Amino acid sequence: MDLTDTPAEAEFRAEARQWLRENVPATPLPSGDTRNGFARHVEWEKQLFAAGWSAVSWPKRYGGRDASLWQWLIFEEEYHAAGAPQRVTQNGIFLLAPTLFEFGTAAQQETLLPRIAAAEDLWCQGWSEPEAGSDLAGITSRAVRDEAAGGWRLTGQKTWTTRGAFCTHLFGLFRTDPDAGRHRGLTYFLVPLDAPGVTVRGFGRLDGDEGFAEVFCSDVFVPDDAVLGGVDQGWRVAMATTGSERGLTLRSPGRFLASAGKLLALARSTPGVSPRDRERVIRSWLAARAYHLFTLSQVDDMLSGRPPGARTSLNKLAWSELDIELHDTALDLLGPAAELDAEWTRGFLFSLSGPIYAGTNEIQRTIVAERVLGLPRA
Repeated sequence: MDLTDTPAEAEFRAEARQWLRENVPATPLPSGDTRNGFARHVEWEKQLFAAGWSAVSWPKRYGGRDASLWQWLIFEEEYHAAGAPQRVTQNGIFLLAPTLFEFGTAAQQETLLPRIAAAEDLWCQGWSEPEAGSDLAGITSRAVRDEAAGGWRLTGQKTWTTRGAFCTHLFGLFRTDPDAGRHRGLTYFLVPLDAPGVTVRGFGRLDGDEGFAEVFCSDVFVPDDAVLGGVDQGWRVAMATTGSERGLTLRSPGRFLASAGKLLALARSTPGVSPRDRERVIRSWLAARAYHLFTLSQVDDMLSGRPPGARTSLNKLAWSELDIELHDTALDLLGPAAELDAEWTRGFLFSLSGPIYAGTNEIQRTIVAERVLGLPRA
């Protein structure tokens, strides 16, 4: 594989780098998991959209710029290297949108994708429930057919809904056939959070941010076009979304290359780094580069018609454990001063959730063993 940019890619990189240099806020925005910070981030998302950088690999008619996957990776590298704000539209752009491209009707794509790109509709995920965390097939929220109205009545509770307190819409699974098996009889719904019967209740996290929410549905009506991918086909559709969440779509290598670069700079500016910590810095930097190369091979496969499938679990294991190691090493370098460094400390707290969300790493290892390596079930 030739890792050098083509002339067109080099031109694209230079354009992205210049725009980011001129437009990334000089002062970091407040946390996107606070109400004020989320609003500020949405303003940034609209600025990205206006300049054509919101969803670069999408077709122009949906708000993109028809860039290739290689160019998307280049933009991600430049975006994170520039220290640009976190993407609070990520659930819509990086998770729901790929699912819409694969399973959505033409009408759904034409209606929803431009609004996602423009940060007009802001999406959260409706997966976990009080009795169904990592066991997604155990959900009990239900959808009952309303033939007279031409739609469905939703009832149930979703929890751990990231930024749900600030979003406008939710996508997630509801049980449409209670007599079917665990992974059957599920349907993927698109739910406006201002619909009658929806109650959104935010709650604080350990770090003080307020973006998490519980979402309650009480006889919430949604029309038939709120179904994505077909009735009782929700598990298949949801697995496409979780594949995006586990793979490079949500956690592109640019994010970790930037963190590894910051860690290297921190080590160089820290006097008296121990041999052990020096080795940890080097190993973390190498792991970030290795993840980058691994994702390049995945993109090459995708462009050759070989989708990653279960191999996205390898991505998830790699980036979630790498994220913890990067931040843990930084905190050790900082020592007692870590309590005064909000960026590394908050990043470390968030990294601890990586092995849990998008399916726990224990589950990912089972998927890799059975579906990637072909090992027998235990």
